[in-house]
Parts: sequence; structure tokens; C-alpha cells
Amino acid sequence: MKQRSAKKIRKWKEKFERERELRQEIRAAAPDILRSKNFRSTRSHVQHGNMTVNDHSMNVAKCSLAISEKLHIPCEKKELIRGALLHDYFLYDWHTQDYVSPHKLHGFYHPGRALKNAQQEYQLTPRERDIIKKHMWPLTISAMPMCREAWIVTMADKWCSLMETFHVHKGHGALIEKLRETREEQKK
Repeated sequence: MKQRSAKKIRKWKEKFERERELRQEIRAAAPDILRSKNFRSTRSHVQHGNMTVNDHSMNVAKCSLAISEKLHIPCEKKELIRGALLHDYFLYDWHTQDYVSPHKLHGFYHPGRALKNAQQEYQLTPRERDIIKKHMWPLTISAMPMCREAWIVTMADKWCSLMETFHVHKGHGALIEKLRETREEQKK
């Protein structure tokens, strides 16, 4: 029994250490993005299930790094991370009618909006622009990723979205509920 517990503890420690390494790598690649007032504002927008846009973007960045490493795909990690963090930089709550035109569905519309917002705030490389603009492929059929970093983020985004939607990745549910309550009170 002790041997089994020791093995679980070791695996937990390894997972915790890897998570810490990924966060450090993200902080090193994108300190300007992480400190940005607009990026921090994504903590108040719901993405999938109980997950905020901020949490989702961080998950996609971590998952993108993991995919690149596990599959031994050489890539520009800094651009991979920055593109992943900004891929959903649309800066509105897509769950409310206030922000979405009835003629434009969020899935089709938000990559362009995210790119526009990111370009106004950051000097983007061509790879970062490709990641942001094309991460919704194949939904946006004519906007197919052209670099390996964009393909990696596209895969990571699909995986994270699926896990978040089915509540496998649990977000900060209490925080989201508090935000919803605050919005309801503001509407009154």
C-alpha cells in the first residue's frame, strides 16, 4: 500500500513540477501580454463551461507546448506561446447578445476580431498572425493554418475546448457564478 502511495505522490510531484515549468516558460515568452490590462480583462469573460477566456488561453498555451514536445515538432516556442495566448483575444463576452451581430456567428467572427485587437496592442510576427487568424480551421474553411505553430495551436484549442466544455478541465466555477450574479444585478 505504501509503495502505491509513494508512486502516486511521485507522479503528482512530477505533474506539479511540469506545470510550474510550463508557467515559467509562458511568463518568459510573453510578460507584456500577461501584464496587459486587456489580457487580464479576459478573466471576466466566460469561454467554455466554467472556464474564463484567460484560463482557456493559458490552457491552450500549455497544451501547445506539450503537443510540440511530445510529438517532437520543432517550432518557434515564443511565437507558439504568444499566438496561443492571443488566439481568443476578442475582448467581449460572446454569450451575450450585446456583442454579437445576429448575422455573424462567434466561431466565424472572433478570429478576425482577436487579430485586430492583438495587432492594435502588440507587434505580431507573421506566425503569430497566422495562429490567431486561423485557429478555428476547419470551421473557417478558407483560413487554413500555414505554419506548424498555427497547426499546433489549432489542435490544442480543439482539445482544450472539448475538455472544458465537458467539464474535464474545471475552471473557477465559483468565480464565474459570481460574475454572472454581478451582471444580473447590474442589469436591474
